[in-house]
Amino acid sequence: MKDIIIIVFATIFVENFVLSKFLGICSFLGVSKNLSDSIGMSGAVVFVMTIASAVTWLVQEYILDPLSMQYLQTITFILVIAALVQVVEIFMKKSLPRLYKALGIYLPLITTNCAVLAVAILNIQRDYTFLESIVFGFSGGVSYMVALVIFAGIRERLELCDIPECFKGFPISLVAAAFVSLAFMGFSGLFAG
Repeated sequence: MKDIIIIVFATIFVENFVLSKFLGICSFLGVSKNLSDSIGMSGAVVFVMTIASAVTWLVQEYILDPLSMQYLQTITFILVIAALVQVVEIFMKKSLPRLYKALGIYLPLITTNCAVLAVAILNIQRDYTFLESIVFGFSGGVSYMVALVIFAGIRERLELCDIPECFKGFPISLVAAAFVSLAFMGFSGLFAG
């Protein structure tokens, strides 16, 4: 149980995929303009990362390893992730059409979100068990959510600030992202993960 708790807290705070490992930056900067869209995108990423962690672990353990086909790991994992994203996209299109429209191109980009692929590959590299893989995938999604929601709140507040013309828009977003990342660096050394 201690290992599970360490995985959760280390993944969310110390090894935050966006703010520490700088993975998933494209959708992080693109979707973080408003809080409600950020929450919707985060929910989709949490779901995809969690399910992808479980499925890719099973594929690695019961197909790739027994057949000595580890060299197909990356392409196989990308195909699994793409299939899961299609399921999420179909669900959102039918059930949450406003959110589906708001996310636009960023929803299919979950397929190529390097953070999602990184979770699947790190599960195998770290030799996690099936349960640890699922927990790591879920925690990785939550780490993405924490970063995205914090940053969306900051960007909404920045819209109300008097910012010099040369910093308006994307430049001030990058400066704010750097400061949020620095804040999360304060957690480094907290867990040995």
